[in-house]
Amino acid sequence: MADIKPIGKALFLREEELRRGIELMFFAYRDFTGEADSILAEQNMGRAHHRAIYFIGRNPGITVSELLAILKITKQSLSRVLGKLIEDGFINQRPDPSDRRRKQLTLSDKGKALEHDLTATQMERFVRAYGEAGDDAVDGFRRVLTGIINPEDRARVRAGARRRS
Repeated sequence: MADIKPIGKALFLREEELRRGIELMFFAYRDFTGEADSILAEQNMGRAHHRAIYFIGRNPGITVSELLAILKITKQSLSRVLGKLIEDGFINQRPDPSDRRRKQLTLSDKGKALEHDLTATQMERFVRAYGEAGDDAVDGFRRVLTGIINPEDRARVRAGARRRS
């Protein structure tokens, strides 16, 4: 295990506080995904389908290779997920006009409706939590989450946030 020593008065860097943060993340993730998991189960889908639907919805026209870079799953796994989503009518696929070998992905109306249902339950949790925590805490929370993300992916997250603002 990593040698953890608090720096100065930074009590949050003590092992017990770090473990508390990890535990909170596990519980938060469980509850954050729970309602969406129930909705997905009705469609015989799982979290991989949810992630694909979410990022395709946030990035209409995303290519398969761009989605692979975001999800960091194998091409074979993504192929199974996309296959089901396309077959079930949640995703549309078309050739990229600039390079017909690449495929662009968008949500169908059915996919948009599912993405809305999945995201609405999660947004409700964020609205409640953000409201309880306040502006400074929300800013700190975002900085902490960004710090947890692998450094090579932080620019992608920041770019996505800027593009959507």
